[in-house]
Amino acid sequence: MAKLAFPISEYIQRQRNFYSKLPKDTLLIIPANPSAIRSNDVHYPYRANSYQMYLSGWNSEGAVLTAQYIDGNWMTSLFIQPKDVTMEIWEGRRIGTERAVSEWPIDEAYSLNDLIPKLEGFLEDCKQVHLIQNLSSEVDNLINRTLTISTTDPSSILDEMRVYKSNLEINMMKQSAELASNAHVLAMQASYSGINEFELQAVIEGYFISKGSQWSYPSIVGGGDNGTILHYTQNNCLIEDGDLVLVDAGCEIEGYASDITRTWPVNGKFTEPQKEIYDLVLNAQEATIAACQIGNSWESMHEAASDVIARGLIDLGILNCSFEEAIGKNRDGEFRKFFMHGAGHFLGLDVHDVGGGRGTDPGPELQAGMVLTVEPGLYFGSWRSDVTFPQKYSKIAVRIEDDILITKTGPVVLTKNCPKTLEEIENIVGN
Repeated sequence: MAKLAFPISEYIQRQRNFYSKLPKDTLLIIPANPSAIRSNDVHYPYRANSYQMYLSGWNSEGAVLTAQYIDGNWMTSLFIQPKDVTMEIWEGRRIGTERAVSEWPIDEAYSLNDLIPKLEGFLEDCKQVHLIQNLSSEVDNLINRTLTISTTDPSSILDEMRVYKSNLEINMMKQSAELASNAHVLAMQASYSGINEFELQAVIEGYFISKGSQWSYPSIVGGGDNGTILHYTQNNCLIEDGDLVLVDAGCEIEGYASDITRTWPVNGKFTEPQKEIYDLVLNAQEATIAACQIGNSWESMHEAASDVIARGLIDLGILNCSFEEAIGKNRDGEFRKFFMHGAGHFLGLDVHDVGGGRGTDPGPELQAGMVLTVEPGLYFGSWRSDVTFPQKYSKIAVRIEDDILITKTGPVVLTKNCPKTLEEIENIVGN
């Protein structure tokens, strides 16, 4: 049966902080994520709405969270699936409104059957609505019919809060990072020439399941050229002797994600060209982690990674240009042919968590309590016709990704127990 991830007091404090930022004539509405059909009457596994989990801990489908200011206090309500013996026989027991009120951080609970009449009554007492749209067509249609009330998306306010992790959240993310680190080590130990990508995926995800967890995103297991495809997910090819395998896999514990990438030779021994690229990426990652200091800009991480990579590509003869040309005016120079993504992203209830720092968003200044990834990489696909590079680097892809907590005393690597030096990896793979 469902349960809260944290003590009720943790959620009450989040609610108080959030409600203090809302006008008192506001009705807050946050629907659950809709369920998704996989095929015919088979559904994809349900993943709860991160905003609902953050404010209330509720992680079951078909719910709507509301809040409004009444008689000097904010009242939090939850509309949930009603008790129904017939449906529970088929789909499992439901919590019900009485238990929801007694065990969850809410003031009132109602049946989903009463949602629209109740919302219509709530709307009479407010002048604006804070609604996360496109999750419930029923709620969206009701609000759109109420033309006299302005609608605002509250997610930006919640995003600012979610960027800073509490001690309880940090402890949960440490557990997630440790579990994912162990899974990567098991995959390294299981590797051998000729293994299929899906076998390594099974080792990792089987370990997640054995610990009561699940993946936080579809695992990437790319051998050889497949590793040069950034979002490769087919995971169905043999990994040949002499190839590297790039594994990007993380898990969730109570919704909190880990995100690790490691790269290793499937036969347990790096070639000299593989070592050269691996060392370059590892040096870039270490420089980027060192830049994860309070007060540094988000861009400082990418600057640290790109400086090391640009100089390294020149030194290895992969780029035949000046450093200025390699970097470019806006960090868009020649090095971007081989390092196409950013240096990292926020991590939390979503693997690509809220708070900025993605795409063209420059991201906020780094502060204590933020958790993010650091993940430089280099990719030399033999199939690419848009670039040239020495043949000895063909089919090499290296990405190294760790989860980092920003603290007053410097960056803390939550995934420190996942091996990443050349020596550590060669001692583990296949043993």
